[in-house]
Amino acid sequence: MDTLFNASTQVTEATLRAIAHMPTTSLHVLVDYAFSKKLTDEHFMRIAVLLAEKSYKEGGCPIGAVIINTQTNEIVGKGHNTLVQENHPYNHGETSAIRDAGRIDFSQTSLFTSLSPCDICTSLLYMRGFGRVIVGDVTNASGNEALLREKGIQVDILEDKFGIDLYAKFRKEKPEQDLEDWLGLAGKKST
Repeated sequence: MDTLFNASTQVTEATLRAIAHMPTTSLHVLVDYAFSKKLTDEHFMRIAVLLAEKSYKEGGCPIGAVIINTQTNEIVGKGHNTLVQENHPYNHGETSAIRDAGRIDFSQTSLFTSLSPCDICTSLLYMRGFGRVIVGDVTNASGNEALLREKGIQVDILEDKFGIDLYAKFRKEKPEQDLEDWLGLAGKKST
């Protein structure tokens, strides 16, 4: 079966946006192995940021995540924060991507997250044995990178300006929603 994105396809913002919005289980129809091998860390981070943008446009917190198989460079899970959209306090970008990936060996994966992970997501990342975590924004939030490193996870910072600007805009527009995402409804009361 021929795919739309193959070895001769250029990697553009439009191709990355299509990948971000296509369900993971259907990506094999869109993307072949040769195209996946062309994708760089910057491309995967941009997909995570495009997922964050999707959440923002849905009225949610702009945080997205992508999980790739480190051997094949293929996306095995992706997701975005749906705290507001699904009325669920722990559907963060990372947890949504992990749920999307399902029951796999995460030690053979890398997770790209558009924002530094919260305490809950950090715990899940080391509990599931991720080999590498790449963080796209430590300007608006940071703090758990050292803990991930202590747990033996390789952590790289690969800031994406669009993602940083998007989260800063969200935080300015909806400071209470930002606090709720990090601290729950009780956290909003303490400020």
